[in-house]
Parts: sequence; C-alpha cells; structure tokens
Amino acid sequence: MSESELRIVTYNIHKGFSAGNRRFVLHKIREALLTTKADILFLQEMQGEHTKHQQTHHNWPVCSHSEFLAQDDWPHIAYAKNVEYSAGHHGNALLSKYPFVQWENINVSPFTWASRSLLHGSIKLANFDQDLHIICIHLGLMGIERRRQFDTLSKRIAEHVPHDAPLIVAGDFNDWTGQAEKHFALQLDLKETFRTLHNRYAKSWPAWMPMLTMDRIYYRGLDPISCERPSHKVWKKLSDHAPLIATFSQHS
Repeated sequence: MSESELRIVTYNIHKGFSAGNRRFVLHKIREALLTTKADILFLQEMQGEHTKHQQTHHNWPVCSHSEFLAQDDWPHIAYAKNVEYSAGHHGNALLSKYPFVQWENINVSPFTWASRSLLHGSIKLANFDQDLHIICIHLGLMGIERRRQFDTLSKRIAEHVPHDAPLIVAGDFNDWTGQAEKHFALQLDLKETFRTLHNRYAKSWPAWMPMLTMDRIYYRGLDPISCERPSHKVWKKLSDHAPLIATFSQHS
C-alpha cells in the first residue's frame, strides 16, 4: 500500500467475547486486527472496564482493552463510554497510527435507557491536503431511535466538517431497513464504500453466516480503492459481527 493510501477497519468487537459470550477472545481479536494492516480502527462495543469479568477471566488485560488492542501498532487512542453500569462501562473507540488533532464524543441517546454516542475525531495525515474527519458510531435498535440519531449525525457533520474535507463515517448502523441512505446520500453527499464498489451492502451479521447488512463505511472527499468483508474462518470465531476493511486514496 502506498503512502498516499489509507486503510481502515470497522468492527463491533462484542466486548471482547465470542458470540453468545462463550469465550473471552480479545487476544485473538488483536491478532486478527494486526493482519489487516489498518491505519485506523473504528471499534464498537469496546469494554472500558468490567470489574466482575476482570476477576473471573485469567487473561483479562491489566490495561484498558483499547490500550491492549492498540499497544505499539495504533499509538493514538480515543475511547468514549456509551453505556455505564455497576461493574463498568463500554463504548466506541478510534485507534490510529496518526495523532488526533482533536476528538469529541456526542451523546445521541433519545432515551435514558439506551445510551448511544458518536465519536468524532480529526487527524492530520502527511500526504493529505486537509484534516481527515472520522466518526465511529453504534446506532440504536429501534427505528425511531435511529431516525433521531441520523438527524443528530447530519447536523454534526453539517456544522463541524467542511464539505470539501475528507470524511469517513463507519460502524454498526443496525440499519437493516436502509434508512441511512436517505439521510446520507441526499443531505450529506455521503456514499457507502462497499455499495459503491460492489453495487450492494456487505452482509456482516451474524459472523458465522452473515445475513444482515449491519455494518457500513460511508465516505466523502476520498476515492475508494477496495472494501471487503474478510472471508478467513478465524473471524467467524470471534465477535458476532464480521469486520469490514476498506482502502482509500486522496480525492483526485
């Protein structure tokens, strides 16, 4: 991959557990993520703290999960809690090989019982003319909830991201009804990467037999080169979601 290209991964890591919470697989998730050679990771359901699991799983990292996954490979970390409970919290995370100019977490929860947020960062890339804006999201399960979150996201982008700046919005959209397209394509001029390159959305859930198009990578101000759901069987034994891997170049 040339220096002018950018590789990203979006992945709901299911708090480091396999489907059904049968096994703690965070170490294997890290090994799998390293094989992607990604510059930026958009991660959902990142466990920030869980005091009970820490006591019952002998291989629970001594550092935070975002720090454990990042280590020396993605030295720049932005973690934001979405959900808090008595044992700890989890949320979204952005792990990057490049330093953040800034980052902010925006609450998009219309209901007190369904905590959701948008993690919005900007990064200065050496070969890019403008800062890259990246937004990691995990949207709600209910249609009315997602519609409000789309409105909040649209407003955030319109007010805080220059229209000519490169932008990637990636994560778990929970959007099996296809509402995102109405907001992103019409209001924000965003395109979905897998659909642009393959004329359809990627099926990413459940990981062992993907049927639903839950995970997406939207972009603006970049040229997509590739976007794939990796087929290697190792991914089927990790989270209940499959990851998406995309490569972009600077917009010509």
